[in-house]
Amino acid sequence: MAAITFDTLKFANKLKSAGVLPEHAEAEALADIFEANLNEVATKADINLLKEDIKHLEERLCERFDGKFIQLEQRMTIKLGTLMVIAVSAVATLVNLL
Repeated sequence: MAAITFDTLKFANKLKSAGVLPEHAEAEALADIFEANLNEVATKADINLLKEDIKHLEERLCERFDGKFIQLEQRMTIKLGTLMVIAVSAVATLVNLL
């Protein structure tokens, strides 16, 4: 979040030169600053919404990773089974030849 720069002294002096009482000029300048800056501040509701979004994102990522791990496990099982069949076939062929 970028900070808003605002020259309160310059603004208050402009108000004073326009005929506004010094106390009111300074209060008006501060009110404008607070209004401008408060529009940029995150509220608890904003933060809670972000927390919920992050939770949902985390859940979706976990589901995707779980699916990927299941696929990987299945592929590894098939490859290991294939290697076992090849190894048993190779041993049986060698036993028959000798």
